Amino acid sequence: VSKMNKDAQMRAAINQKLIETGERERLKELLRAKLIECGWKDQLKAHCKEVIKEKGLEHVTVDDLVAEITPKGRALVPDSVKKELLQRIRTFLAQHASL
Repeated sequence: VSKMNKDAQMRAAINQKLIETGERERLKELLRAKLIECGWKDQLKAHCKEVIKEKGLEHVTVDDLVAEITPKGRALVPDSVKKELLQRIRTFLAQHASL
């Protein structure tokens, strides 16, 4: 079994455990709250409006918007938020070390 396969299996097992325990939903809620709190959601909304204004409403599809917004959205997530989520996941994994 290749290393990539092993990594994929491990990711799938972790994801399954996160879903089963409800932790994945809690992490998503935490992320949602943190992104709103730090103004990320508003920044992205403003960026969407800019893109639509530039291209014209009738020339923008949802797919265009997603393609345009996704990289910016990822880049705008504050490091503090990423670190907090990562710490939560590490703590979760430590508590479920049987994976």
